[in-house]
Amino acid sequence: MIETKDLTKIYQMGETEVRALDGASFRIEKGEMIAIMGPSGSGKSTLMSIIGCLDAPTSGSYTIDGVSVENMDETKLAEVRGRKIGFVFQQFNLLARTSALENVMLPLTYAGIAGKEREARARKSLERVGLGARTHHAPNELSGGQQQRVAIARALVNEPAILLADEPTGALDSKTGVEIMDLFQTLHRETGQTVILVTHDAYVARHTNRIIKLADGKIVSDEVNANPIKAGAPRVEV
Repeated sequence: MIETKDLTKIYQMGETEVRALDGASFRIEKGEMIAIMGPSGSGKSTLMSIIGCLDAPTSGSYTIDGVSVENMDETKLAEVRGRKIGFVFQQFNLLARTSALENVMLPLTYAGIAGKEREARARKSLERVGLGARTHHAPNELSGGQQQRVAIARALVNEPAILLADEPTGALDSKTGVEIMDLFQTLHRETGQTVILVTHDAYVARHTNRIIKLADGKIVSDEVNANPIKAGAPRVEV
């Protein structure tokens, strides 16, 4: 599904050159659920932006489904994002004065899907995340966990091949975070989508089957997680 070779990303900060990524190479197979983990400044957010076709590397190669994307222009990158990738962010990024249903319909509107089909698909997506009864509630009428479920429904509504989540439990309390990780596992099991979680939280990472760790822009480990935390298990720090 995804392959990178020697990805490098350099930012110029005045006279200082910042190497946010420094030769990152890995493969992600179709249907994997993995975590990309590292502390602040490790390069994980930069790597997420490149995987999500939100940014391009300074050098190196990146392919999705065998198609090279590192040299695409913004129009082509936008097409790949729309067809292949669903995004979930830490702060939900919902439209404040818009209902849950309308928030979820938004990607379908951009994709030119007709009204009745658009609404039907959005309702189905909300039902999948357990919010079929809250379709007409605005974000300020929903809890943080419910808002993140709306954001996940929006990410799923175009049926993307890749679900890319950036610190998806970062704005939630620990109990709600457990519920959201349960949801990610359930959706992964039901859909077989490739799920990539970008996080600094070891607990979140331990829900996945593979953990890639970054430090100073380099991959320092890439290991199979033989015993992922199962859905429904209470949060226990180790």
